[in-house]
Amino acid sequence: MIKNYFKIAFRNLWKDNSYSLLNILGLTIGITFSLFLIFYVLDELSYDRYNKKADRIYRVASYVQESEGTMNTASTQFPLAPVLGEDYPEIEQAVRLVNADGLLYKKGDKQFDEDRIYYADKNLFDVFTYPFIEGSPEVALVAPNSMVLTKTMAKRYFGKEKNILGESLENSRGEVFKITGVIKDIPRNSHLIATAFISSSTLPKDFSNSWGMFGNNYTYLLLRPNTNVKALEKKMLPLYDKFMASIFEQHHVKIHYGLMPLTSIHLHSDLDGEPEEIGSMSYIYIFSIVAFFMLLIASINYMNLTTARAARRGKEIGIRKVAGSVRSQLIAQFLMESVVITVISLVLSLGLVMLLLPYFNLISGKFLSIGTVFQPDVIMILVGIVCLVGILGGSYPAFYLTKFNPVEVLKGNLSKASGNIVLRKVLVTTQFSISMIMLICTWVVFDQLQFMKDKDLGFNEDQVLTMAIDPMENASGKMMALKNEIRKNPKVMAVSIADATPGQGTNFNLMSIETKDGFVDKGVDMYGIDGDYFNTLGMQMETGRNFSSATPADTINSMIVNETLVRTFGWQNPIGKKIKFAGDPSETEFEVVGVVKDFHQQSLYNPISPLILTYRPNGSNLQAKISAEDIPSTLATLEAAWKAVFPNVPFQYTFLDKEFNSQYAADQKRGEIFTAFSVLTILISCLGLLGLVAFTTEQRQKEISIRKIVGADLFNLVKLIAKGFMVLVAISCLLAFPIAYLFMHQWLDVFPYKTDIKISTFLISACVILLITLITVLFHTVKAALANPVKCLRTE
Repeated sequence: MIKNYFKIAFRNLWKDNSYSLLNILGLTIGITFSLFLIFYVLDELSYDRYNKKADRIYRVASYVQESEGTMNTASTQFPLAPVLGEDYPEIEQAVRLVNADGLLYKKGDKQFDEDRIYYADKNLFDVFTYPFIEGSPEVALVAPNSMVLTKTMAKRYFGKEKNILGESLENSRGEVFKITGVIKDIPRNSHLIATAFISSSTLPKDFSNSWGMFGNNYTYLLLRPNTNVKALEKKMLPLYDKFMASIFEQHHVKIHYGLMPLTSIHLHSDLDGEPEEIGSMSYIYIFSIVAFFMLLIASINYMNLTTARAARRGKEIGIRKVAGSVRSQLIAQFLMESVVITVISLVLSLGLVMLLLPYFNLISGKFLSIGTVFQPDVIMILVGIVCLVGILGGSYPAFYLTKFNPVEVLKGNLSKASGNIVLRKVLVTTQFSISMIMLICTWVVFDQLQFMKDKDLGFNEDQVLTMAIDPMENASGKMMALKNEIRKNPKVMAVSIADATPGQGTNFNLMSIETKDGFVDKGVDMYGIDGDYFNTLGMQMETGRNFSSATPADTINSMIVNETLVRTFGWQNPIGKKIKFAGDPSETEFEVVGVVKDFHQQSLYNPISPLILTYRPNGSNLQAKISAEDIPSTLATLEAAWKAVFPNVPFQYTFLDKEFNSQYAADQKRGEIFTAFSVLTILISCLGLLGLVAFTTEQRQKEISIRKIVGADLFNLVKLIAKGFMVLVAISCLLAFPIAYLFMHQWLDVFPYKTDIKISTFLISACVILLITLITVLFHTVKAALANPVKCLRTE
């Protein structure tokens, strides 16, 4: 019996190959691109789960409460881990990771800048699963100046991954590290990716032993089985009184700690100081819904396209019923055909996935491989897709077509035998609504990303080149010498030196700031600049003056603040206001000499914070505003100047606009994915529309023929058919508009600076769907109108 079902299924597919091709095309597109979204979601959900003890690993987060607000950071103080490991029996292991800063490392003539090297405690490998290629995890990070490389870094410097134990690497500070191990590369789906680890015993004995300092230090805990995390967090509260109250209480600062599961960091962290780019749970929900919608729409298409063929298969069903076929056999036949089409589409989809996977990786920033397809979770999903699309997509045609009255069907009266067309209209209205929602959301996402690109940042990032040097290399005013050399180039319009540029991290210091009620302690961003910084970056002074090398006092006790700091402390006359370092025993006062107009030091994901700028003419970061003409020759000149001052350091540079906009790279990629899949969803919906229009025109073919005979022109025929579909589009607007508005309003709430949701976005989206509908209706109506009416009416 099953063999017979297969035979009939393939015969019908071949007999009606145009509709079969359309069905397979719609399903293939839907399955292919829903699989890509599923792969993306699975990869995002897999972060850090490669660790065998992942369910027991937690990272400590610091919550700093000030009188003016809070600072939540992934960093902790350096002394915290040993205290936790010794005093809390619930903690099996406590391990620290400290970023070693971006330094140059070299071996012979091979030298590279490395910014993902971490100092780590010797028990690192007891907590995290980092398989060793060479060396012993028990002793690899015990001795000072020990270094464990990843496979990629080992090959970069030594050309091999084995037989390098005992070799050494030297950094630009003259520190030499002995290679004591090689591990496999840390998987990309990790919230922290290191290229090498250095033993924490290498650090100076007095390194950050203060409980008052937060650096790029991360503390991880391996908890004992069945530990009550909430109870442990509560138990950690007395740490403030024991170790920190003497430092912070006088400044009205409170600190407590929280524990975040390792596997939740990538998608759920909202902390400052994350070591890698984090994901977004909202996009997981969005992409999961879109993947489901694509499969659902593909299934709806199959229903509509199959019912559109009812006129051709009605007599077949009637004859089968007359010949003795029972309804269950006919239902099984239609479900078999649906499953066969789904399996064919699935096979084609897997082929397309393998072909298009490199392009998807390029767009999404993922590193998915062909092996992803054969993971157990994915195989289960593929089986689920066959069940969902095959059975769901074939269920309605199976139950609908087998209800036909054989007498009416054999007379050719399909319309009398047909089921309720309302359901099919509901399905297409659903497709319209989904397509319109996605189209509206795509416009809003695009508008928001464009808004962030175009918003006035308070500085001019165009043609600004930045170069940085390790502070240890910048001794004896070398950066100032480089600045003086570069400014001789006529194509360099301005040059400045600072400790940071917009988009980079700054120092965060607890300052004591003068107000009308006395001095108030507040944590403030702060970094040093020279007198040419504002001119180079096109920043404007609001009031007061800039720093000047002609004013020696600027180096000692002058500060410039931004407008936000002025507003925060209610200063009416900011010039001359006093600021001190909180807790400074000398109580040295600095005087505000100027106010710079607000600029975005951080990305537009963060509101502008109070900022203090000090005068430091010999910082480690140089900015050069260059002419757009003949950039290669300008770069060659800059490289020559760099080599003259720093002969042992490679010349490296970035353009400020690219560096700043890189902060939006993740959302840009997600926006591109969402846009692409929105277009594909609309394309699949068009196939569904094609099915219903084909069904409608086929069902009304006799009416169209009669109207044509009595003189109806093409315009009236199109109007006749299109009227019903315009009603469906109108209903879709009523459903889609409020849903899309609420969804996008909620999405935009996460941005401090956001675009408005425009009425035109909704109107344009509705017009696009309406235009697609009219074009489809026009095509089928013209086709029906041009048909020979004699062939249609000969049964009457």
